[in-house]
Amino acid sequence: MFRPTPRPFHLQHLICLILLLASSALAASLDDAIKDTRTQIRERIAPKVPGLSIAIGRDGKILWSEGFGYADLETKKPVTPQTLFRIGSISKPLTAAGLMLLVEHGQLDLDTDIHQYVHDFPDKGQCITTRQLAGHLAGISRGSQGKELFINQHFATVRDGVKLFEDDPLLSKPGEKFSYSSHGWSLISWIMESAAKKDFLTYMEKAVFTPLEMTNTMPDYANRDIPQRTQFYDTNSDGGFKLSPTIDNSYKWAAGGFLSTPEDLVRFGSMHLHPGFFKAQTLDTMFTSQKTTDGKPTGYGIGWYLMKDKQGHPIFMHTGGSIGGTSVLLLFPDTHLVLALTANCTSTPFDKTNLATLATLTATFATVPVP
Repeated sequence: MFRPTPRPFHLQHLICLILLLASSALAASLDDAIKDTRTQIRERIAPKVPGLSIAIGRDGKILWSEGFGYADLETKKPVTPQTLFRIGSISKPLTAAGLMLLVEHGQLDLDTDIHQYVHDFPDKGQCITTRQLAGHLAGISRGSQGKELFINQHFATVRDGVKLFEDDPLLSKPGEKFSYSSHGWSLISWIMESAAKKDFLTYMEKAVFTPLEMTNTMPDYANRDIPQRTQFYDTNSDGGFKLSPTIDNSYKWAAGGFLSTPEDLVRFGSMHLHPGFFKAQTLDTMFTSQKTTDGKPTGYGIGWYLMKDKQGHPIFMHTGGSIGGTSVLLLFPDTHLVLALTANCTSTPFDKTNLATLATLTATFATVPVP
């Protein structure tokens, strides 16, 4: 039994972290900003989780990256910037990148009925498009909740994972209602396999991870020894930590099955702040809110939540909550700033409204001189 802290890691701790980043607003230099923020994290944030890692980048350059606490409480193995964490639903923006590259190359049409790509997916009596799936508008059942979270069975193919929900009825008519669905993204990965004519994980490695030098991003293989992978923890009722149950995320690679580091996520996010890796039209598609059939914006594009801070500055973001993992990825296009944070503890996914209110307080790292 591990009892290193009296309190679990919750949203308020992330909010506190963002406030601490802002507390360096008067720092004269990058070194000062890092020093002040590091001190506050050590005092107020790190004691509340087994381990966490953070990275902040600007204009594609890592300004600061550091690990806090332990990747393994029993052996006291420390978290480093190379420690691999479960990133949960931040797997969706990663998958969205691969999806949109297929669109750019003319291999996939977002607005074609998905049965053009996955012929044996059961007919739901409605036209379902990949765009709707990517915007949580297709009416597909939610997934990644309840007993499904604790699946400890290996699924050899993406198609096998889709069988978990393919016979479920639609929750609503496609386009009618925003209904967050991890299963929808599993279905997207099957569509991508058909369009790319290669298996999903191979495609993601070659199309996204390798070109972006995301050397510490990979599937969370339950049946392989991955040395840099953290242990995963839940909180106890008495405020301590216990090892999370063993699970296998192979049924939902695209929706929540990847491991990564904040540094890799910052590199990834930075490629979305200007044309280059993606065409300008692609970025516009990803970061334009989809709408329901009655014209209401959903606040979600293609794999990203779209928000604004109190001053009206745009923020693109996603969070991830999984067994033994909590994560957040924030993009600030006006300042070219990217922040990524991961922790090795199960927690409720971060609340995007509160993040939007506080996100502008990271401005210090957008303005300090960089050597």
